[in-house]
Amino acid sequence: MGGKAVANGDDISTWAGAERLINTAVETFGDLHAVVNNAGILRDRMLANMSEEEWDAVIKVHLKGTFAPSRFAAAYWRDQSKAGKPVDGRIINTSSVSGIYGNVGQTNYGAAKAGIAAFTTIASLELGRYGVTVNAVAPVALTRMTENLGPAPETDQEREHRSPKWIAPIVTWLASSESAGITGRVFEASGDVLAIAEGWHRGPTSKPVEDPTKLGPIVEEMMAKARLNAGMDGRDGSWPQPQKS
Repeated sequence: MGGKAVANGDDISTWAGAERLINTAVETFGDLHAVVNNAGILRDRMLANMSEEEWDAVIKVHLKGTFAPSRFAAAYWRDQSKAGKPVDGRIINTSSVSGIYGNVGQTNYGAAKAGIAAFTTIASLELGRYGVTVNAVAPVALTRMTENLGPAPETDQEREHRSPKWIAPIVTWLASSESAGITGRVFEASGDVLAIAEGWHRGPTSKPVEDPTKLGPIVEEMMAKARLNAGMDGRDGSWPQPQKS
């Protein structure tokens, strides 16, 4: 298929590094069409055992490492739009089912990935006026970062099923002109499924009360009507429910 590439070794979780990344793309290719934010690390630990350094490292790489390049890309596209030039920009972020549904031992990672999902929604609202769409993928695949999590694939078929190749098509499509009408969405992608994560919605409601002692039966009634939290598979109620003592 051919193509041209240029390497950039800057730390995209730093302000200066992210700016140089975007400038490198514009200076090399003459324009900027799409940004894929995919930097990531893991520092998994149960909450009571997690260190400040483990929290900060994950938040910096994932969340700031998404914000900083997006910020400089957004400024570039805004200036292009205000100068009267046509803009058809794309930002594709990387969230996770851990951030959408939650996973034990990943308060840092899940918080960052949930933040990226919210960032995606808000950035899409802000940048639409400039001709830019913002979406995210929540991939499930076997990579260098995830290969030590859980049991290794036992067969070639299972390894193929968990290949990152199932993620690439949706990222490529979201970066193309065909996706112009899609923005503010998070797509789950794996060898099992391609799905749209539908995010938070308001559930059962009640009139507010001033007396907290009256809330017990009100909340109990609302909980009886509410959907259960989804598990890592995205199905309602598959998340382990708290046990009554």
